[in-house]
Amino acid sequence: MDRKRRRLVQALGAGSTLALAGCGGGSSSSPAPVNTPTPNQPDVPDQPDALPGVSFLHGVASGDPLADRVILWTRVTPDLGNGEDVAVTVTVASDPAMQQTVASYGATASAAADYCVKVDATGLQADRWYYYQFSVGEQVSPVGRTRTFPAADRFADRARFAVVSCSNYPNGFFSVYRAVANQADLDFVLHLGDYIYEYGAGEYGNFPERDPQPPHEMVSLSDYRQRHAQYKTDQDLQAVHQQFPMIAVWDDHESTNDSYRDGAENHQPLTEGDWESRKQIAQQAYFEWLPIRPREPGNNSVIYRRFQFGDLLDLTMLDTRLEGRDEQLTIPADPARNSEDRHLISTEQMDFLLDSLSASTSQWRFIGQQVMFAQLNIAELPTLDERSAQLRGNLSAINMDQWDGYAADRLKILNHIDDNNIDNVVILTGDIHTSWASEIYRNPGSLLGDLFDKPLAAELVTPAVTSPGFPAGAAEVAGALIPVVNPHIRYVEAKSRGFILVDVDRQRTQGEFYYAQSIESFDLRGQIDTGKTKVVAVKSGDSRIVEDLPPSRPRALRTAFFHPPVPSSNEVMS
Repeated sequence: MDRKRRRLVQALGAGSTLALAGCGGGSSSSPAPVNTPTPNQPDVPDQPDALPGVSFLHGVASGDPLADRVILWTRVTPDLGNGEDVAVTVTVASDPAMQQTVASYGATASAAADYCVKVDATGLQADRWYYYQFSVGEQVSPVGRTRTFPAADRFADRARFAVVSCSNYPNGFFSVYRAVANQADLDFVLHLGDYIYEYGAGEYGNFPERDPQPPHEMVSLSDYRQRHAQYKTDQDLQAVHQQFPMIAVWDDHESTNDSYRDGAENHQPLTEGDWESRKQIAQQAYFEWLPIRPREPGNNSVIYRRFQFGDLLDLTMLDTRLEGRDEQLTIPADPARNSEDRHLISTEQMDFLLDSLSASTSQWRFIGQQVMFAQLNIAELPTLDERSAQLRGNLSAINMDQWDGYAADRLKILNHIDDNNIDNVVILTGDIHTSWASEIYRNPGSLLGDLFDKPLAAELVTPAVTSPGFPAGAAEVAGALIPVVNPHIRYVEAKSRGFILVDVDRQRTQGEFYYAQSIESFDLRGQIDTGKTKVVAVKSGDSRIVEDLPPSRPRALRTAFFHPPVPSSNEVMS
């Protein structure tokens, strides 16, 4: 059990103040290149007479879809580790048999980028599904499927996507990923962080035959690369990447537990070196191994960015972890948490977010980010700051790793939404291994205050893929107690692993919480416990949570794609 979740469980047992869990528990080389050749005019490097033998052990992936392009990814594993570059061809087609070629691109797999290959496949048509494959001579990867988004100025009537977070390899099978891959109709997958975990063997999870590699806490560049490589050999994670484009952002465990701009709880400079170097190494490995497009070419430190799915939705992705976060406070009652000098995101990122909200002409405005936005209070306490009645109750919050620890930043966003009459804002969050649906008010601490007003936004928090929630007993107590003193929190499920399926149309955004039957049984991978399914929604123009609706129906009987089947492999190649 990680430190933050342990504090909450202990507090529940004592009947006192809660302490909610947050997720979990040398110098870098040059950043991974993203190739951007002209489509249909392959820029393929000259190949030697004898091509090296290669394997595609880590599957294929796509991500960061725009209207005219998408990132395509694989990792080439040379049979001979001689460090030589490998010329790779990427083919895009309109059919799964790869017979109707749309574009070809040339790329190079090099030791400098750990033989990861990323191509920004440009010149594609908007709102189309495509298939892609990597090849080295006659050696080919599995075929992947991806799509482009509808152009921002075009009408779009519906979108469907899955939201996931917190996948700790040693905690069990990735049954949730398999359930996502089995979905009949998704446009993309949103991963909100903790894609990998940094801990060594036995430190956080000990499921049989799921020991982390390397077996020690990852610190060096080779450590981070090897851990990413291990995750990418998991057949259920491979299946998700093969089927759908992914939009991803890191949280803390991609670097180390409870990280912030200048340090981390799980970083010891005396034994683990300089924090800035470790952070840069973690960011480099993340950009190498994830199908993500740098917002600034060659800059692996900036990950906040924006996507548009026609005129239906905007998605602004934030970095609430490494870019601008001040160190977390340790005492919930510390009045410094209300200080305007404390920040969760930088001034530049705040301006980016507020400008994105103001500039949006879409029906819905989504914010994808890491830590819980809604206030989590125990009771109303008097404010020490009379400058703003808007901060009533903000001294009673619990977890300083969340937006509760940076109340002024949250208030700035809410005031901007209110002052500019911005509606249909939905915040999507990961990190805390548990499920939440909340209405967002400036001050929900007063039961007779803002709850009679229209909520300014709604928030859906996804459960974990494998990382532990609350143990039995404590989970039930939390689920019953928290909404009583936090009536803006309309749904809490504190134990089960799963994902959210978000179904969006012009009238409503619906969040469907699906839970895996088991992460311990190989044979039950991908099976949903239908008795636990929870459906909530917010209607256009009103962010109040509506509960217990029927699940949405997919647009087609089946669009999921397994061609060819994802190979099963337990072998880890670093």
